[in-house]
Amino acid sequence: MQVVRHPLLSPAPGTQRELVSLHYGRPGGPKAYIQASLHADELPGMLVAHHLRGLLDALDAAGQITGEIILVPMANPIGLSQFVMHGHQGRFELTTGENFNRHYPDQIDAVAEAVGPQLTQDPTTNVALLRRALKAAVLASPVDTELQSQRRTLMGLSCDADVVLDLHCDAQALMHLYTETPCWPDCEPLARFLRSRVTLLAQDSGDNPFDEACSQVWWKWAARFGDRFPIPQACLSVTVELRGAADVTHELAAADAQHIVDFLHWRGLISGDKPALPDAVGDARPLAGSMPIKSTTAGVLTFLKEVGAEVQAGDVLAHVIDPITAQVTELKSPVDGLFFARDFVRFASAGMRVAKVAGREALRTGKLLGA
Repeated sequence: MQVVRHPLLSPAPGTQRELVSLHYGRPGGPKAYIQASLHADELPGMLVAHHLRGLLDALDAAGQITGEIILVPMANPIGLSQFVMHGHQGRFELTTGENFNRHYPDQIDAVAEAVGPQLTQDPTTNVALLRRALKAAVLASPVDTELQSQRRTLMGLSCDADVVLDLHCDAQALMHLYTETPCWPDCEPLARFLRSRVTLLAQDSGDNPFDEACSQVWWKWAARFGDRFPIPQACLSVTVELRGAADVTHELAAADAQHIVDFLHWRGLISGDKPALPDAVGDARPLAGSMPIKSTTAGVLTFLKEVGAEVQAGDVLAHVIDPITAQVTELKSPVDGLFFARDFVRFASAGMRVAKVAGREALRTGKLLGA
């Protein structure tokens, strides 16, 4: 295993942060990239990365890693250091207010123009050409801020990978995944290995989050060149939501790490007999059918349903109680679906999103992710 340190652009004199990446195997074969806690206050991924490191160390020492695996055990040193009044603020950068998992730069057109004349009728050759050009374009892109340099570093490590896993969590939730619709055939086995209850699919959900920045290049190049040159969907990129923010236990993390290793083994990045593909415990549904439950009033929030419940349209999921008037407002599910995530805050402000139900029909349009 090789440890590589990546200095970020210094935000002020006397201040320097760095990203650390752990490199297993060797370049040249299939590549997997795994990062934890891009939202730095989402800690289950860091503990999974800790257990992954032990497993990968042993596999590397035994010479069983046949491809290249890069693990970034803590993907956001900026957010990790942000505390306000003892409260961790790891989702948004305090300088700009930007979400750490949005606004990744787009090199699609520049790479297409540079590589277009070299493309052939061989999809393997085309993938190699596009990957080299994409990585060169990412690493050469100018940055002016520490946040931009962090984004560039993460993209430089991941943009040429076959598999990208971005480890996150929700507030209180089931294990669930987000990926782009063209990735679903390759993601379905991962969902089985991770015992995911639901995978939410979209094709360009808005604001260019990290996972889509890695995967969307391929279907967009295919749309551009597909009538002339074969361009496969060469990157499976998935946001893995490791249940809820308080689900930080060795038992869960060790199991999740082993499941990720099993999937990488199944994909051929680790030698030996492939593990059996587990039975599916969930399904795929449109992200546009994942309906946010908003509080229409302010008050004490108490849930009547637990995550994991199958609910019907009109079922009451929670009450919001005005402590002054004693008025009780019912928050109802707008659709039949899986109640898969809810907030851990128990005082709701008017308009606050407090829960999510995954329906089976696409009902929303526009930007599909929350803030």
